[in-house]
Amino acid sequence: MTLVPDLVVAALLLALALHVSVARDDRGAIVAFIAFGLLLALGWTRLGSLDVAMTEAAIGGGVTGVLLLRAEAHLRLGKTRRGPIGSGSRAIAVIGCTMVTAALAVVVLSFPVPAPTLAPRAAAALPGTGLGNPVTGVLLAFRALDTLLEKVVLILALVGVWSLAPDDRWGGAPGLRPATVPEPLVNLAQALPPFGVLIAVYMFWVGADAPGGTFQAGTILAAMWLLVMLAGLQPVPRTGDQALRLILICGPALFLAIGLSGFVLAGSFLAYPEGLAKPLIVCIEAVLTLSIGATLALLVAGPAQTAPGR
Repeated sequence: MTLVPDLVVAALLLALALHVSVARDDRGAIVAFIAFGLLLALGWTRLGSLDVAMTEAAIGGGVTGVLLLRAEAHLRLGKTRRGPIGSGSRAIAVIGCTMVTAALAVVVLSFPVPAPTLAPRAAAALPGTGLGNPVTGVLLAFRALDTLLEKVVLILALVGVWSLAPDDRWGGAPGLRPATVPEPLVNLAQALPPFGVLIAVYMFWVGADAPGGTFQAGTILAAMWLLVMLAGLQPVPRTGDQALRLILICGPALFLAIGLSGFVLAGSFLAYPEGLAKPLIVCIEAVLTLSIGATLALLVAGPAQTAPGR
């Protein structure tokens, strides 16, 4: 009987994935995709991976869903034309997805028993960091280079969008703010952000010793900022704003600076000196939270004005 909830979640996930694949209505497919992300977060929770579950709910079901809805509104208003998807293209997509799924199944089923894992090495390195959350320990100490590159990729994605698309195209109609802002939305945007910021600070702070962390906290900050802009309480910032650009790069820059200091203080890149690992990691996560929140919000919102001298 303990498998029944898991089987129900798995069946619903498969049904939603199939619906997203075959749906002809774009908005309906996006709503189903958001539901898929939230249900997948429940699946990760059932597997005991609370950090992954929170990240999936915040990014997979939250920010990505808002970005897709905005893109769908842009298409619906005729700013970008597209032709109908033929049966041949659909068949190729189905065959490609089936092949990828089969290949992943073969790889997973061919794992030896017990499956290879880096967990023992990560667990052995965790006490030296002073962290209580093994996920944070892996991300910021054991595989810190991967985490640094992930943050850089976010910045590069935003730079790429700013560079390749004219401001009046990707930041123009449909604007983030609707023509008429409903009063309940304004009230929500006035009341919710203080609580959202408090939750984000809490998730960042406990991330060192419990499920939580930078990505989850940054996503909540991005959601609060988007809500304020959507209600018209604050305009979308210019891309050339120097303070904005400083916030965007300060997180990865500090991470890189501390990583380089490891050559002098601990003997290698991204190594932490004894006794200072946890304070340095918390400092990195604090600044990264601001950078990630600003980057995600701007990727969804887009600039409101053309920055002079761009």
